[in-house]
Amino acid sequence: MKKEKIQMMHRDSWVTYRPSIKVLDCTVRDGGLMNDHKFELEFVRACYETCCAAGVDYMEMGYKADRSLYAADENGPWRFCGEDDLRRVIGDAPPGVKLSAMADVGRTNYREDILPKEQSALDCIRVACYIHQIPGAIDMIKDAHDKGYETTLNLMALSAVPEHELRIALEEVVEKSPVNVLYVVDSFGALYSEQIRDYVKLFVRIAGAGRQVGIHTHNNMQLAYANTIEALIAGANRLDVTINGLGRGAGNCPMELLLSFLKNPKFNIRPVLECIEKHFFPLRKTIPWGYSIPHMISGMLNQHPRESIAWMESGHPDAIVDFYDKMIE
Repeated sequence: MKKEKIQMMHRDSWVTYRPSIKVLDCTVRDGGLMNDHKFELEFVRACYETCCAAGVDYMEMGYKADRSLYAADENGPWRFCGEDDLRRVIGDAPPGVKLSAMADVGRTNYREDILPKEQSALDCIRVACYIHQIPGAIDMIKDAHDKGYETTLNLMALSAVPEHELRIALEEVVEKSPVNVLYVVDSFGALYSEQIRDYVKLFVRIAGAGRQVGIHTHNNMQLAYANTIEALIAGANRLDVTINGLGRGAGNCPMELLLSFLKNPKFNIRPVLECIEKHFFPLRKTIPWGYSIPHMISGMLNQHPRESIAWMESGHPDAIVDFYDKMIE
């Protein structure tokens, strides 16, 4: 019995301490959906310095959005991630973490706005799309790869995709593009641990050798952290987090929770707590995020959170029975 216990402890430690595990912070990108990406420079720099001090591997600075689709006077700089704005955050020294930006299929003028890697502070382009946009995603991945970037495919709204369509789409991406990471994305915060496990195993099988699998969760049903751990155990090596869970609607897997779970001594939680105390507690007074019953209802019903976000911003956010009745009509 004692020998079995020791073996179990060793196995559990290895699950949470694999050299291949990388943590990506998407606080500014996902959190920017709550304020049109109008974070002040001081806030973004604080997040960057926190990621560096905490030992996080990647920081996502925002989107590479098409300026013809998003007006500059209505959106902050992190919707576009211009090189001058990036340098104002990180300075002239080499970045302390790898930097990424997200490029949505159909919303990014990628051929012009994504510069060759040697002209950019960015290291990774994360291509996001829905299932019907896979051909466009493949073109964008090829373009970013040819320019020298690491690439990911973030396939959104998986919970609304039939399995056979998903399998065909993933095989198409792997066969026709040089993508580095395939991401399981729980856009609606609707997935349970069993589903996360099955998705990750499917992605790992299709990804094959030389590619990694990632996980990006939302917290509609308070499962973002648990589902991230489940994905890790099932084989995901790229783990998305945000500081204090800041993100669209119900938010994301909190960085401070995941770092406290991982056994790698390179991670340091204290800078994260300092950043939360100084910057995120005050931010909560102006931007509400995190678990709420309307967000739970949208997750439970596998619905896009636009309805719950609108309800939370209405004059009657506590009328949760009315919201429930509205959603199930």
